[in-house]
Amino acid sequence: MYYPKLDEVKKLATTGNLIPIYKVISADLETPVSVYLKLRGAGPSFLLESVEKGQQVGRYSFLGVDPTGVFTATNGELTLSEGGTTTKFDPENADPLIAMKQVLGRYHQVPNAHLRGFTGGLVGYLGYDAVRFFERVPLSAEEGLDLPDAVFLLMSRLVIFDHVKHQLMVVANAHTDGDVERAYDEATAAIDAVIERLKLPLAEQPAPSFDRLPAENWHANLSQEAFEERVKTAKEYIRSGDIFQVVLSQRLSRDCHLDPFSIYRHLRMLNPSPYMFFFQLPNDLHIIGSSPEMLVRLQKDDAEVRPIAGTRPRGKTPKEDEALAEELSSDPKERAEHVMLVDLGRNDLGRVCRYGTVSVPELMKIERYSHVMHIVSSVKGTLQPEKDAFDLLRATFPAGTVSGAPKIRAMEIIAELEKERRGPYAGAIGYFSYSGGMDTCIAIRTLIMKNKRIHVQAGAGIVADSDPAREHQETLNKAQALAEAVRTVEEEVVANASISTGGEA
Repeated sequence: MYYPKLDEVKKLATTGNLIPIYKVISADLETPVSVYLKLRGAGPSFLLESVEKGQQVGRYSFLGVDPTGVFTATNGELTLSEGGTTTKFDPENADPLIAMKQVLGRYHQVPNAHLRGFTGGLVGYLGYDAVRFFERVPLSAEEGLDLPDAVFLLMSRLVIFDHVKHQLMVVANAHTDGDVERAYDEATAAIDAVIERLKLPLAEQPAPSFDRLPAENWHANLSQEAFEERVKTAKEYIRSGDIFQVVLSQRLSRDCHLDPFSIYRHLRMLNPSPYMFFFQLPNDLHIIGSSPEMLVRLQKDDAEVRPIAGTRPRGKTPKEDEALAEELSSDPKERAEHVMLVDLGRNDLGRVCRYGTVSVPELMKIERYSHVMHIVSSVKGTLQPEKDAFDLLRATFPAGTVSGAPKIRAMEIIAELEKERRGPYAGAIGYFSYSGGMDTCIAIRTLIMKNKRIHVQAGAGIVADSDPAREHQETLNKAQALAEAVRTVEEEVVANASISTGGEA
C-alpha cells in the first residue's frame, strides 16, 4: 500500500508542491549495504549510516541512487545539472549556500509525521575552502587535490532503512505543481521499480585481482620535520597573541585499485561512528568516511553542535583504557583546548539563535571509538525565526575543532602554513532536507578516492605548550583506522586469489 493515498494527496497538494509518497516493505533479510549494492549503478549515489558511541546502531539509514540533479561549485562557478540541462547561477555571487537555498526554495514539501530525518533534498559535501565565499579568509596558494568546492545530489527518491522495525520505506516525492494524479502515478511507479530491483538476488560484486599485496606506500604531502616546523611557527603566533589555538593537518596519499565501496564496508566495521557515509559522485570521485563529530544539526528550530577536542589512543586492556581516559580527562592542556572550543561553539550558535537559548547540556564527556577516545560536549540553541539551515551552517562553518580560535585568524594562519587547499577535509558532509532540516558532520576520518588514487587527511590542535613530535603522531593515530581499512581489503583480495588458485590463504 502506498502512503498517503491519492485522495489525500489531492487535498495535501493545496498546502505544498512536493509530497513524499512511500511504501513500507520488510527488510529482515536485508542490510543497508545489501540494499545499496542492489540499487547502485554507475551514476551518482549515496549511503548514510550511524553508530552512536561506537556501539549502538542509529535507527535510520538513508540511501539513494539516480538523483534528480547534481549541484556543483567549482572556483566560483555554480551549476545544477538536472534533466539533461545545466543551469548556471549568478557568477557575481559565488556563495554555494545561496545557490543551494535557491535550488530547494523551488519546493515546499508537505511534512509527513511517519517519515523521519532525510526525506529528500540536497546531500553531499561542502569543502573547507568554501568558507572564502562567506568569510574574508585567504585561499591557500596551491590547488591540492583539485576537487570541486561542493558537490550535492538533489534527491527526490530514496530509501529509508528502519533498523528497529526491520523495514524499508521506499520514498518518491510527487511534484504536484501540475497534474496531481499523474505526479502520484509517476511516484508510485518509481517506488515499484525500486522494489523490483530489491527482489533480485545480489549480483556478484566486481573485485580487483592481484595475488600479492601492493606496497603500502602512503606518501605525506610534507615531511615530519616540515610538519613540526609548522607547529613551531604556529606556537609563535600563539605566544604573540594572534590566536589561542590552530589546527594543522597533513595529507597522506597512495595508489589504490580497490572498489571504493569495499573500503567503506570494512571501514564501517573497523571504525563504527555516528556519521558513516559513502558517496559515488561524478568524475570518478568517491567520498568514504566514518566521522565521529557532528558539525551542526537542525531539527525544526533546535540547533546543536557537538565539539570534540582532546584525544588519546584506545588502551590494549580495559585497565589501560580506563587509565588513558582518566589521563585525558585530567590533562590541563586538553581541558583548556576543549573549553575554548565549547565557548567558540556557543558564540557560533549565538549568531543565529534566539537570545538566552544557547546552553551546554553536556560538558566534557569521554566517548570511545575503535582506535581513539575523545572529550565531547553538546551545545544547543533555538534558531531565530527568520533564519534557516543555510544561515546556521554559515554561522558554524568550519568547526572550530578543525580550524582554531579565534576562528578567522586561525584560518588565515592555516592558509599561510598549510599552503595546499584542504578540499573536502574539515568541511561538511550531510544533507539539507526539503523539509528545512539539516544534519552535517565534519569531514574527518574521511578517505577521498579519485582516479585510482586514495587520500586521507588528519590534523592536530596546536596550543601554547604543544609538543611538535606528539602533534605529528596524533595526526597519524587519527589516520590509522582509515589506512587499516584499505589494507584489510587488499589482504582479503590476496587471500581470495590464493584460495582460487589452490595456494595457501
